Amino acid sequence: GKDVLTGKVRVIFDPKNESIEENEILVTSMTRPEFIQLMRKARAVVTDEGGITCHAAIVSREMNKPCIIGTRNATKVLSDGDVVELRMNHGIVKIVTKAGA
Repeated sequence: GKDVLTGKVRVIFDPKNESIEENEILVTSMTRPEFIQLMRKARAVVTDEGGITCHAAIVSREMNKPCIIGTRNATKVLSDGDVVELRMNHGIVKIVTKAGA
């Protein structure tokens, strides 16, 4: 896919009663089957935990969605509405604009 992707962050810990816009990037600690509907809509997925065989990596691959896993602290550093740039080839998440800035 694309090497660099830009989008708005949506941090979600519990997928129950949560929604996401198509251009938003789903940021969570880790995905589980309950996250699949959100993952389907999201532009990309970023997780704190996981390796190449984790749920987020496998499901993203199946959906052909960009995914960066194992960031350790994305849910702590990023907030809803932040605009980030994902450098897919390097696994880098760069904040372009903080929400409200």
